Amino acid sequence: MIALALNNINKFYGGTKVLDNITLEINEGDKVGIVGKNGAGKSTLLKLIMGIEGEYEGNIIYKKGIRLGYVDQIPSYNEDSTVLDVLNAAFEEHSNILNQMNILEKDLAHLVDLNLSKALDKYSNLQEQYEQMGGYEIEERMNKVCVGLDFSQTFKERRFTSLSGGEKTSVLLGKLLLQAPDILLLDEPSNHLDLKSIEWLENYLKEYKGTVVIVSHDRYFLDKVSSKIIEIEDMKSKTYLGNYTNYVKQKETDLLLQQQAYDNQQKKINSMEESIKRLRIWGAIGDNESLYKKAASMEKRLDKMDKIDKPKLNKENIKLNIQASERSGKDVVILKDGCKTFGDKILLQKANFHLINGEKIALIGNNGCGKSTLIKIILSEYNLDCGEINIGSSLNIGYLPQNVTFSDENITVLECFKENIWLTEGKAREYLSKFLFFGESVFKKVKSLSGGERSRLVLAKLLFHEVNLLILDEPTNHLDIPSREALEETLRQFKGSILFVSHDRYFINSLCNKIVELKDGNLIPYEGDYEYYKEKCMEQSAMYKPLCKVDDLTSHNKKPKINSNKINTDKKIKTLEENIDHIEKEIENIEEEMNLCRDYGKLNEFYNKKEDLSLKLEYLLEEWMELQK
Repeated sequence: MIALALNNINKFYGGTKVLDNITLEINEGDKVGIVGKNGAGKSTLLKLIMGIEGEYEGNIIYKKGIRLGYVDQIPSYNEDSTVLDVLNAAFEEHSNILNQMNILEKDLAHLVDLNLSKALDKYSNLQEQYEQMGGYEIEERMNKVCVGLDFSQTFKERRFTSLSGGEKTSVLLGKLLLQAPDILLLDEPSNHLDLKSIEWLENYLKEYKGTVVIVSHDRYFLDKVSSKIIEIEDMKSKTYLGNYTNYVKQKETDLLLQQQAYDNQQKKINSMEESIKRLRIWGAIGDNESLYKKAASMEKRLDKMDKIDKPKLNKENIKLNIQASERSGKDVVILKDGCKTFGDKILLQKANFHLINGEKIALIGNNGCGKSTLIKIILSEYNLDCGEINIGSSLNIGYLPQNVTFSDENITVLECFKENIWLTEGKAREYLSKFLFFGESVFKKVKSLSGGERSRLVLAKLLFHEVNLLILDEPTNHLDIPSREALEETLRQFKGSILFVSHDRYFINSLCNKIVELKDGNLIPYEGDYEYYKEKCMEQSAMYKPLCKVDDLTSHNKKPKINSNKINTDKKIKTLEENIDHIEKEIENIEEEMNLCRDYGKLNEFYNKKEDLSLKLEYLLEEWMELQK
């Protein structure tokens, strides 16, 4: 069943058209990924669906009564509001019903006859509504989301206003998941999460009962979650069934077919134009009016022909060309027994690390574990508390930080690039064009640049100089998919060494030949890509599962021994099952009595008795499950 449909949507910003005749359908339960270049109109589309964007042409049709959820901008909260207060705001409707029930409970003691009957009916309806809304599952849902997004108890007690922008966005994502709307609209949901939380979110969204619409440049995330991809390109939309990998394959096939159809049509057009030209020449030579008419008729047919657009096979992307400087020594970086703490937090504890010339290493780990700190130690911005670090000889390091800032935000792109570089303006502009700074864009103030443009400008500056060690901190954070692919291709050809921090698993798989995980102060190497790392992690987890006893591994020729402990266990299980059945029947009887009861005092007694029995049942079930192991 259709949950949402857009028909012939046109959107303008001033006199500039940003979306052209967008028509698409999203069904209930769909997991939709929206892809496209930066500035293509993806976020605008989400805002139109949510109803928070301005005027537009066309129609947006929603299924009746459907609830939408979206994190647009960070709202202002009371100065004293904690993270837990913000998360609990997801259950405002539940709280209102619970308050009404509490008020009714107090009133029931003073009501009689018809008024009591009406109040009990109302109480029963509220209780049923509360249950249907999942009111009795609030604590379970809260724990699930907080554990998944790594919200510790200490973090939940922090004031919301004291959080960083990324932390606030993560909290609001948690609140949105707790609200569980029918249509979940997510704009780059993985941006501020570590790998552990991203993988949890993937599984959560795959199991989500509602519809999910995701704008993302995270190709691995889209592969895992999406069942449909909507591409926004040249202001138009096109829908592809399947995940991101399927979309890429289908798009390549479509482009090849479109190219063939375009070439065939162009041959036909050229042939018709030649025929028209010949008919007119022959008509002129022979003064033959019928030949002129045939030429005119053929020209009309040509004008009415639906022209096939030429496919854009060569997209405009970053055109990098890095050449490593002279080869560095074999040992690029050696960290031996390195220790580093900040306050009470231990980031490195006798950690060891070795980067060899030519290696492309991905440094991974949970947020706040110390990845950026390790990079700053290598760059000599921080000192070790103890241990030693040796940086190889003949190193020329290029560093791209996670958050790009400039010493002077009022200079232009061109001026910023030419700092400490002796180059004519023409040559500088030619070089900047490789990083998509064309024409007048080189005269933009750097303070007005987007995150992606800032990263591109820093890349242009550091790659102009020949480097043999690249250190990149979240290099793909602000890049769209085409730019990520261009960066991957260039870095694969780079002959020097690369150390990079990234949560982009697609980027990691495409580039690295080694992963180093920073965990509990240690640096653990894995000789492979992200899939290899996950495989090894699963093997290590399996090693910690309880092993079979030696007695269980006897030869199948040996007669089994009679186990008296097992007989006793079976007796206990049977007794427990009888007690569980008895309590379950008691609870059923009480629930029947509660449905018929109109006396608040007795209703309260029934409720308390049911709670006691439910608690006892829970203990018995736990004991039964233990004996089953």
